[in-house]
Amino acid sequence: MNTRAKQNALGRPLSGLFFAILGTILAASGCGDGLPTRVKVAGKVLIDGQPLPQGNIKFVPSGGRPSAGKVQPDGSFVLTCYDGNDGVIPGRHRVQISASEILGESKVRWHAPKKYADFRTSDLTFEINEPNEDLTIELTWDGGKPFTE
Repeated sequence: MNTRAKQNALGRPLSGLFFAILGTILAASGCGDGLPTRVKVAGKVLIDGQPLPQGNIKFVPSGGRPSAGKVQPDGSFVLTCYDGNDGVIPGRHRVQISASEILGESKVRWHAPKKYADFRTSDLTFEINEPNEDLTIELTWDGGKPFTE
């Protein structure tokens, strides 16, 4: 009977230790929230060297969930994929930046060329495979200027 008690006493801590180690391995491998791996991305959008004063930015991967953020008055942004500024899914991303404000029922002021408002026409691509909290995205009017339509 004494031997059986020792086996149980040794068995419990060993199985508890096994599950503690397994939990640590799973958490470290990114399986903790059940979502794809993400890397933090933040930075600044400039247009002709000056901060873009407003807008929305979206990183669109091929075959994954897009990440988005709001462009602040100083041009800065932080991207969120699922929750809490968690960044982007690693890989190649096409980027869109929509920077306009509605002035009335039929008036819109554009703070960046319309081509940037669609990832299919923006010609902006970035390969993101590790955290980058200092990404600079440079846009240009290419001889144009902000306009209202």
